[in-house]
Amino acid sequence: MKMLVTGAAGFIGSNFVFHMLDEHPDAQIVALDALTYAGNLETLDKVMDEDNFSFVKADIADREAVFQLFEDEKFDVVVNFAAESHVDRSIEDPGVFLRTNIIGTQVLMDASREFGVQRFHQVGTDEVYGDLPLDRPDLFFTEDMNITASSPYSASKASADLLAMAYHRTYGLPVTISRCSNNYGPYQFPEKLIPLMIANALADKPLPVYGTGENVRDWLYVEDHCRAIDMVLQDGKVGEVYNIGGHNEKSNLEVVKTILRQLGKPESLITFVGDRKGHDLRYAIDPTKIHNDLGWLPETKFDDGIRMTIQWYLDNEDWWQKIISGEYQQYYEKMYSNR
Repeated sequence: MKMLVTGAAGFIGSNFVFHMLDEHPDAQIVALDALTYAGNLETLDKVMDEDNFSFVKADIADREAVFQLFEDEKFDVVVNFAAESHVDRSIEDPGVFLRTNIIGTQVLMDASREFGVQRFHQVGTDEVYGDLPLDRPDLFFTEDMNITASSPYSASKASADLLAMAYHRTYGLPVTISRCSNNYGPYQFPEKLIPLMIANALADKPLPVYGTGENVRDWLYVEDHCRAIDMVLQDGKVGEVYNIGGHNEKSNLEVVKTILRQLGKPESLITFVGDRKGHDLRYAIDPTKIHNDLGWLPETKFDDGIRMTIQWYLDNEDWWQKIISGEYQQYYEKMYSNR
């Protein structure tokens, strides 16, 4: 099996590459990433010399580059993680989200049609469902719910999902879609909630929390997510959507206090700031379908996952300090200067 993994130098994409190389040593993995601000080639350093792994720097919205790559490699499977994904950035500059998340997905699917890809998997988000009220803990996102995106980011991801399903229905492209809850774990870009709070707490800097911190997210350890996608690729039904959730609902304030407690830092570091525009109240996924159809369940409880995540950031401070300082952006040139 030859697989293209896009967005592979990002947080979830890189963890998926590691998972696939560990679990499927006979697979050939080609990683593609544009190495924009959130893509860090150094994340993939430990697999760069593997015989069944190669890296390509390209933009998924660059039709000529993508089609040439597909012609050269003849992929069996495409897994599309590539996306602009930070809600705050989408509020400031929606245009780049539309280009990457919608046009980029279209280009990949056009190439998949042209070159006979056997499975195109679109990695989505639970944010396409909008949000749930805080006072209804009995409500959960299911695959048949209407799409009611709140931000330019989630709207662009919803558009990509709809386009993927349209390509399946119109052209017969063998598409599957997964929609996950908030991921956490190793190699997450430091602007996201958990690594940002870890980094700030270690530096005794203020920990900025939106509003009152009451917004609730369903936290999913990244390895559980990668295992779920692997199962969808193996046994998922073409044309179906699978929700992947962690059964770990926590308010933002609970998460921040947990991090402070484990690091032995005072809660006085918490600083409440003005709320995000259109801030969704609660996300919660019902993963019954993927459990019943494929046998998947999350294996990592939040208390265990957050402990492992904090320890990873303590053990790999050099990785995230380079990102904060901007040094990681020079890594690509250093990596390829003698190749």
